[in-house]
Amino acid sequence: MGKRRGFFAEMNYQAQQAEKRRRQQQAAAHRAHLAAQRQAEQAMRAYERAQVAAARASAAEKKAAEREAARLHVESRLAEVESMNTDLASDLADIDSLLAWTLGIDDFVDLESLKISKVEHPPFIPRGLAVPAPKVTEPHYAPEPVYQEPTAPSGLSAMLGGKKRHQQAIEEARAAFENAHGYWERTRNAVHSSYLKEMAHRERLEAKRVAELSAAEEKYKQECEKREAEASAHNAKVSKLINDLAFDVESAIQEYVGIVLSNSVYPEVFPVEHDHAFNLASRELTLTVSVPEPSTIPAVKAYRYVKAKDEIASTDLPVREKKERYANAVWQVAVRSLHEVFEADRAGKVHSIALTVGVDTIDPATGRPTTVPLVIVAADRETFNSFDLAKVIPQATLQHLGAAMSKSPFGLVPADTSRGIRVRGQ
Repeated sequence: MGKRRGFFAEMNYQAQQAEKRRRQQQAAAHRAHLAAQRQAEQAMRAYERAQVAAARASAAEKKAAEREAARLHVESRLAEVESMNTDLASDLADIDSLLAWTLGIDDFVDLESLKISKVEHPPFIPRGLAVPAPKVTEPHYAPEPVYQEPTAPSGLSAMLGGKKRHQQAIEEARAAFENAHGYWERTRNAVHSSYLKEMAHRERLEAKRVAELSAAEEKYKQECEKREAEASAHNAKVSKLINDLAFDVESAIQEYVGIVLSNSVYPEVFPVEHDHAFNLASRELTLTVSVPEPSTIPAVKAYRYVKAKDEIASTDLPVREKKERYANAVWQVAVRSLHEVFEADRAGKVHSIALTVGVDTIDPATGRPTTVPLVIVAADRETFNSFDLAKVIPQATLQHLGAAMSKSPFGLVPADTSRGIRVRGQ
């Protein structure tokens, strides 16, 4: 079966992946990894500085500098090995605790929590549109010229031709005034015309800015309304799912199980995929779980630095340990999968589970994709929920349930189903 998730299951899966990364970053193993990585990087930088110092040293200092550089090189390689071993130990511990990891978690999913309680909108940022165009400075006009008539002569001056000269002065003063006033008027008109043009230009800029600001506000408003509408539509779907689940709608039960399985986050070193189908008539869930091939999990026991060859070598895990670890991981996945569904299904919609844990691989005989079943088991709710999983041995639990189990999961030997799986093991 192809791996598929429903809408809410996919959404929840992505959220769980993000939460998984957050938990990993907070985990002690991750902190140890970062510390080892920092130590390796610091040692490498110290070695590089020592190399530079050795290259610059005088002949007398060269040997001492080279010895120091060599010492720091060994330290950097040892720190690198420490970082690799820290990562390896974390990966092996993750594989060995696949079942224990989930026992401390309540697998029930409160569907109300999938609703969007508050739509977060980004702030409206108008940028330059919020800034009005600079105001136009009021023009400064020169004072208007005032005509001042020459003073009329009096007494003897008037009698000795002063009146005639006065008349001439008046004419000259009027001419000078008219010239000055004309120049003032032309200058004033030019300044005022320039002012009116600047005002008109500013008004055009402001009209354009206000229009663009209004358009930006309208676009922001529409985007907010769209987010609100999408949240409302999403919440309506969740409400429908909750209602359908309460009324035993088959597709709703199918969707809920998908959400539960999307919550089942496995370590990156041992990724797992789920596929499922629920039958309302029988109240049975058919669950298929795909685990990684044996060749993809760590086969190294430890790393070490070989000084004579200046290389990092590895010690392989004993074949028996690799086989036992992989088989135990498969048994853990089987028990964990049954546990997660039954625990999450508080309403008891699923009465039994028909589980297959297998590996998607390539058939060496045909070269075509095939699935090798490693565990096939049927479990009913009442029986399984009576187990204390904190104390069980997963292999023994599966045998007790009458599971068909591969005799060699590491060798991808298929489980033998010839005797059936509906009969409880003795």
